[in-house]
Amino acid sequence: MPPQSNHFIQGLFFSLTTLLCWAMLPIGLKLAADFIDAITLTWFRFLVALVLVFIWQSYRGQLSEFSALNRNDWLRLLAAGVFLIINYITFANSLSYLHPGIAQLNFQTAPFYLAAGGLLFLGDKIFRQQWLCFGGIAIGLLLFFHPYLTGDTQTEISVVGLVIIQISSLSWSLYALLQKALFSKLSPSNILLAIYAVAALTMWPFADMSQLAAPSTDEILILTFCSLNTLVAYGALSQAMRYWQTVQVSAMIALTPIASFLLSELCVLLMLWPDYIQSAHLGPVSVVGILIVVGCAVLVQLVTARIQRQQAAKT
Repeated sequence: MPPQSNHFIQGLFFSLTTLLCWAMLPIGLKLAADFIDAITLTWFRFLVALVLVFIWQSYRGQLSEFSALNRNDWLRLLAAGVFLIINYITFANSLSYLHPGIAQLNFQTAPFYLAAGGLLFLGDKIFRQQWLCFGGIAIGLLLFFHPYLTGDTQTEISVVGLVIIQISSLSWSLYALLQKALFSKLSPSNILLAIYAVAALTMWPFADMSQLAAPSTDEILILTFCSLNTLVAYGALSQAMRYWQTVQVSAMIALTPIASFLLSELCVLLMLWPDYIQSAHLGPVSVVGILIVVGCAVLVQLVTARIQRQQAAKT
């Protein structure tokens, strides 16, 4: 484990990397949905990640860690893989029922599930100041998405889509908690290697290989982006949860829908994929929501760092 003084910077770097990857992912999924179904795409993403991580871990000689696992550890890995499969498929399917903005909003229950799970199952402490920051993030998100919540938009909200995205949100949180519980036995890369293997093998019978038979150049680029996004995002998330508490990672993840909307607006400005990506037409209330979310996400990091310094001083 690196020195304590480096934990904040390393946690920040890996959290921001995860944030950027997940902010870009809905764009890739939206483009991929035009030529491949959600199950086949998810299997392909897991397969590519599995091959690349296996090669890397073999080269580093790290595969011997698995020999120290007991039966319960293997069951945790299996469960984590199943929950990640559910998360991937349900999130991709939710985009068939919901506008990406609404899907992103409702997925933001995941950071709260994650923080609560860290409190209940991992012994993480959440102090009053941190709860206040989370409350501010929730208010900011509500303001940001107020057109969907007040009906001031042409976009309809599907109850089926809302249920699907909540299943995705909860399954991701359970995956992340199981992953963190394994850090004492395996490195983050080996945890992901095992989870990718479970997911790729489980989904293999359900993937439609014919959809990958003769992809165009654009389709290859989209598949490559989605696959590398998987590898980088979850690798960075594993490292972030190694260096930061779940409450800190959760606060940073809450910025994902804001970053996603900003990237979408950039695509509109640059006239990229106009048939798939349209402007969200952010109003002044949504802009205020952005400022509140960003401010509270930064504040929770400062509050957590101050609490850790105070605890260190007492010991």
